Amino acid sequence: MEDLSLHILDIAENSIRAGAKKIIIKLEEDQSSDRLTLSIEDDGKGMDAETVDKVLNPYFTTKDAKEVGLGLSLLSQAASQADGHLKIDSEKGKGTKITAIFKLGHPDTKPTGDIVATITALVAGNPSIQVILDYKKGDYSYCFDSFEQC
Repeated sequence: MEDLSLHILDIAENSIRAGAKKIIIKLEEDQSSDRLTLSIEDDGKGMDAETVDKVLNPYFTTKDAKEVGLGLSLLSQAASQADGHLKIDSEKGKGTKITAIFKLGHPDTKPTGDIVATITALVAGNPSIQVILDYKKGDYSYCFDSFEQC
């Protein structure tokens, strides 16, 4: 994937397939710690520990009629290539939180891409799902909530 917005779209679509009614996307660029942190949290069906252990394998998928599940493995690879890592916190019946950390100044850190188009596509295509974007860059912060004012 070319940029982080495409990763966000892919992971958010996983959340929707998992029955999420609320998706929280946080993106923070912290120059002082040279860190870019992306987290996507949902209230979907979650995963048991066995599934969490498998989801980074590109040949594992929970989707019907598919042989591969590249989304999380590609995000993990992108983070790793930029001296970062991926963390998955999930509990069956409670939801999932994916956190990807990148070294902000690393030449392999992907650009953020068109976040506005990504959020617009998520909201327009899924009006019954609450989508929240919390973006921070230094002293600048922006919040969008598809259901209520931030």
